[in-house]
Amino acid sequence: MANWMLDELKRRVYEANMLLPRYGLITFTWGNASEIDRNSGLVAIKPSGVDYDKLKPNDIVIVDLDGRIVDGMYNPSTDTATHLELYKAFPEIGGVVHTHSTHATSWAQAGKDIPCYGTTHADYFYGPIPCIRNLTAEEIEAGYEKNTGVSIVERFRNENINPLYVPGCVCKNHGPFTWGRNAYEAVHNAVVVEEVARMAILTRQINPEAGETPQYMQDKHFMRKHGPNAYYGQKNM
Repeated sequence: MANWMLDELKRRVYEANMLLPRYGLITFTWGNASEIDRNSGLVAIKPSGVDYDKLKPNDIVIVDLDGRIVDGMYNPSTDTATHLELYKAFPEIGGVVHTHSTHATSWAQAGKDIPCYGTTHADYFYGPIPCIRNLTAEEIEAGYEKNTGVSIVERFRNENINPLYVPGCVCKNHGPFTWGRNAYEAVHNAVVVEEVARMAILTRQINPEAGETPQYMQDKHFMRKHGPNAYYGQKNM
């Protein structure tokens, strides 16, 4: 991969990472964003523990799909192995984000899927946002971050969940992971997960008996943006 292409990949991932504090999704260094170049199989990701205030484009680390550092002066994020499992399992995606945003993480800590209570949720996620099971002690010991990714893939495959139709999840007692066609879209979906998680909490507080959005309404809102005959937005933009 040419140096200018690596620099461009680093720049995109740097900018995606800098959106996380801008949107209020992270505190301190509690988050990371990555993007993969599918032609080379190289992944750019935030370095571990580097403050966002000090982060620069050249600090972004490049690794291969086995986690080996290809370019960079720092260690990659400790969540790198999770990102890599998602890239290997879901070839349709090009970017991954992990945060500990307050409301989404609260659903993770409660061990609950985030239900679809309205069309805001349905515009982006086709059904509930799944809460992934806890890892066993043996799985954590064998490879915590890798097996976090494995457990996400396991839930999606076992339940035939389309990762493009449900571009994220929350991991029990941990926090949200989202993804998209690139790092920017993964950030966008992280913002959506946090907002619909907050709305769902407020909905339950107002009406603990609130039911989920009727399936026909979920179908309409999701498919008009993402279905084969989608008509939302401008085709020439």
